[in-house]
Amino acid sequence: MPNHKSNWKRLRQDKVRRLRSRINKSRIRTHIKKVLEEAANNTITGDALEKSAREIFRLVDRAARRKVIHPRNAARKKSRIARLLNRARASQSA
Repeated sequence: MPNHKSNWKRLRQDKVRRLRSRINKSRIRTHIKKVLEEAANNTITGDALEKSAREIFRLVDRAARRKVIHPRNAARKKSRIARLLNRARASQSA
């Protein structure tokens, strides 16, 4: 346990930051999981998929900017969603 007053404050701050980070990561995982399930079941249309992808990109970019996730992790997530989006577009046009 901390011996100094400032370290107690740091402990409280870290607790809050850890909670916020966990919430952000969970939100990203939930959105991605939902979109992947809908895409696999073909229950999502092209427009809704694009809207969901934009939302995921926004969440991932914000998390990377705030150092909640690593920038390369963010790039990888965005790339995979973009690839899914492009495959969905190709299958709709064909």
